[in-house]
Amino acid sequence: MEYAPGRSIDLYGAQSDPTVLLWHGTQTDARSTVRVLATLLADRGLGVAVPDWDSHSDDRGRSDLLRSVEFARSWSDAPDGMVLVGWSLGGVAAAGLAVHAADHDIVLAHTVCLAGAFMVPDPISGTDVTGSLGDARARSPFTLLHGRADDVVPVAASRSFSDSLTAAGWDVRFLELDADHGNIAGARYDASADRYEPADDPDTERVAAVVAGHIATAAGVTPSAG
Repeated sequence: MEYAPGRSIDLYGAQSDPTVLLWHGTQTDARSTVRVLATLLADRGLGVAVPDWDSHSDDRGRSDLLRSVEFARSWSDAPDGMVLVGWSLGGVAAAGLAVHAADHDIVLAHTVCLAGAFMVPDPISGTDVTGSLGDARARSPFTLLHGRADDVVPVAASRSFSDSLTAAGWDVRFLELDADHGNIAGARYDASADRYEPADDPDTERVAAVVAGHIATAAGVTPSAG
């Protein structure tokens, strides 16, 4: 479907309470990259919306991301209680929206960041996401997941952000997984194309299933498939 003119979004599963909005990372229009993870979440009874967005646009994807939120809210059975999941740059964007949710009249049930790139400005506010933690008017829980073998975004980025959340009084759960930067989102890096693509190898499927279980737990549903 289109969430805005010329902007595509894939919907997995049926409408649910809560709905999961899943943002891919740095790339232009790469919604298929997280297809494996989205399918696993749908298998767990969650409705999942996965939009294209353009991290290379002049606004670093801000307008795409916010418009995808509005579409997902209109599709959801519970628009004031989505679970927002972001990977890499999408992870810091998700954190940015969570911190500034009240400014956008958005209510989130939970925010899950996969290998969040917290060392760069978040695309929502264009600022360091840690700088506004103490000023946030609405505070939804966070789950931070990061792979120990991540050689793109160091696990120290999530460790530090977790510490900052805790210091500012946020509810946060941080887990380090046996994963790398791609397979934590069900993807693999294709060096020849210089892009991440969905992966179907057994190791990636195992890691993605673990991640889907943690997201399902954050969403308040049974973390086992089926």
